[in-house]
Amino acid sequence: MSGKDCGDHGKWCKLRKRFWRILGCIVGFIILILLIILIIWLVLRPTKPRFYLQGAVVLQFNYTGPPSNLLSTVFQVTIASRNPNDRIGIYYDRIFVYGAYKNQQISLATALPPMYQGHNDVVIWSPYLFGPNVPVAPYLCDALTQDKASGFLILHVKIDGRIRWKVGSWTSDHYHLFVSCPAFLTFQNGRSGSGATVRFQQMSACSVEV
Repeated sequence: MSGKDCGDHGKWCKLRKRFWRILGCIVGFIILILLIILIIWLVLRPTKPRFYLQGAVVLQFNYTGPPSNLLSTVFQVTIASRNPNDRIGIYYDRIFVYGAYKNQQISLATALPPMYQGHNDVVIWSPYLFGPNVPVAPYLCDALTQDKASGFLILHVKIDGRIRWKVGSWTSDHYHLFVSCPAFLTFQNGRSGSGATVRFQQMSACSVEV
């Protein structure tokens, strides 16, 4: 092997060593940043928001039995959300609210405007929910007929959306938010229809999944 070949080989070895050192520094820096983010996340550990159904006003509840089995509803609900975190904010990027009866959706989904909820902030929404001529599943017909006759009804106000956590200048990826709030409604004298106005004023806690 000539002296020139040895010199070229030595330069190549030095370049390889320098490359691996630079690559190691980059990888170590990335790992350090990820470790810092993980430590901050574990220390702060965001708590999911708390939701409460504060009230509901049923403006229309009209059910036509067989053979059509159609349900028309109009009601307004008041929902409160509290962010229990001291150092973490919440972005509500996409929020839809709808009514359900025994897990069947009975109203159209009403979209709420995107918003940011600061530390320990409380936000209140009062959307209208409309369900024009919604077909009722056959297996629910008997239960709905009995509830209508008794004047006592249990509905659920549900929220489906996507949220992000904000810690300082860092913002997380999207998380799926699902909320279910029970509403216990009583029709006076069992009356229902377009003129039946029922006010639900007992606050109830909602189940929250993130």
